Parts: sequence; C-alpha cells; structure tokens
Amino acid sequence: MSESGTVDQLDNQSAAGTAERASAKVQDNPAVYRLHAVQNSPARQNIPPAVAFNRHELQIILNVYGRQVAAGEWRDYALDFGSLTAVFSIFRRSSEMPLYRIVKDPRLARKQGMYSVITATGLILKRGQDLDRVVAVLDKKLKLVER
Repeated sequence: MSESGTVDQLDNQSAAGTAERASAKVQDNPAVYRLHAVQNSPARQNIPPAVAFNRHELQIILNVYGRQVAAGEWRDYALDFGSLTAVFSIFRRSSEMPLYRIVKDPRLARKQGMYSVITATGLILKRGQDLDRVVAVLDKKLKLVER
C-alpha cells in the first residue's frame, strides 16, 4: 500500500512540475505566448462552427454524383465548408467552372429552403427543404417519346 501511495505522489509531483515548466516556457518565449493568448481569446471562442453536410446528405448527393460519373457526364467535385454555407461543386473537368453547385444554407431553412441547386450562370434550378427532391433536378431520367 505504501509503495503505490508513494508512486502516486511522485506522479502528481512530476505532472505538476511538467505543467510549471511548460508554463514557464510559454511565458519565456513571446511568440508562443502570443499564440497561446490568441488560441484562448474570447473572440476566438465565439466563432461559429462551419456549416457542413452530414452523412445522410452526402449519401444522397454522392448517389446522384456516382450515377452521372458512370454515365460520363461529370468527372470531379469539390466540397467547401464555410461559416454560413456548405457547397458541393460539380465539374465536368477539374480545370473549369463548376457546372452545378449544391448549396446548404441553414439561414434559409424557414424561408425558401435550406438546399438549392445553382448552375454555373447563377440560375437557381431548385430550392427546398428536402434534399432528395432538390437533387432530383440533376438526375436526368430517360423519357418515353411517342410519335
């Protein structure tokens, strides 16, 4: 019993010593101190998290994307997560402007709808609350044509 108690006391003392040494290093080096101050500043803690697509939303988008890649229509995509919107951009080639952008904007959730599909020219093809219905505009179905 006394050995484990001694070991615990030594561990606590060494941990406290390590923390004191780290604190002294931060205060000794002005660059590290400024970085530490910026990382823990109240202004940095008030930054809202980035808007992102969740797993279910990505599954819906990537299902349509996969079908179009298999058909040879699309070749590349990009994901952008900002503080206000999340964007899934679709490209025919990686060197050009996106053909379509699927945008998630939570600020519009109670208005026109959180999701929208936007063309390269800025035309909004579809906007709504249900991502399945919004993305369906991109999924070209074959139609029967009668003579």
